[in-house]
Amino acid sequence: MSKNFSKRRQPGHLFTTAADALKIAKLEEQQEMASAQMKSSAYQLAFADMDFLLSDDLRPVRLQLELSKVELVLKKHNIEHTVVIFGSARTPSPEMVEVAEKQLQIELVLAPQNPQLLRQQKDLKIQRQQASYYSQARLLAKLVTERSSCEGCPKLHVITGGGPGIMEAANRGAADAGGESIGLNIVLPHEQSPNPYITPKFCFQFHYFAIRKMHFLLRARALVVFPGGFGTLDELFETLTLIQTGKVEPMPILIFGREFWGKVLNFDHLVEQGMINASDLKLFQFVDDAQEAWELIRASLQE
Repeated sequence: MSKNFSKRRQPGHLFTTAADALKIAKLEEQQEMASAQMKSSAYQLAFADMDFLLSDDLRPVRLQLELSKVELVLKKHNIEHTVVIFGSARTPSPEMVEVAEKQLQIELVLAPQNPQLLRQQKDLKIQRQQASYYSQARLLAKLVTERSSCEGCPKLHVITGGGPGIMEAANRGAADAGGESIGLNIVLPHEQSPNPYITPKFCFQFHYFAIRKMHFLLRARALVVFPGGFGTLDELFETLTLIQTGKVEPMPILIFGREFWGKVLNFDHLVEQGMINASDLKLFQFVDDAQEAWELIRASLQE
């Protein structure tokens, strides 16, 4: 077989590309007279052998690949500063709540004492409050995207976990402003599709939580934490720990929703019990308004 490599070369040197080698290897495998040796798994190019790449022994390589892929893409597009927006994937949009409320009203006319419908009515009241957080996350992302490069701040890009709920709201707000935003999805046992508002070229998928969380912070200039569950708490406390221990430089950590978080977190009790220092309470601030959050982020960057 004639091995005619393409004219492509790696930048800066004369080596042919790995893509060329893979193309030739596949042609060899497809030959009618290919030998048993050529068809064996051992003969496959190492970077094209999926069984090899997915083996336990190659976990360090896969970790590096997840770190490198996102890093190279963002560098290529000059993404240097981000605002991280965390929050629950379960937070409904106002539109979703409105549709559910209209449907419930129809059903209650037919069965006004139905216990299940009355329970749904109570749940919808909670969801209406949660939907207000969706609206605020959307507005904040819009403000960050519109104003960051024209109010004495560097250009900021919104980055989220890429899923529904608060994540969708933030990516949607950036899209409202005509800007680009980033989504870091992760493969989960239950399906999590990327929301439709992420800029496609910045829509990534991860297997390893650790590498994903590292990418959230590598370019972060502020972190805004909306109401959420275990995942949101994990992301908040890991960031607080990294700043407390000097692994990450201080930045604004804004905990959005005093009423919600006041019932979930009792930082004063941690101080009283000697589990954290009183000075650690200065690592974060509570906010209740998107404009307030943006002003705090803007002021920190101008300083």
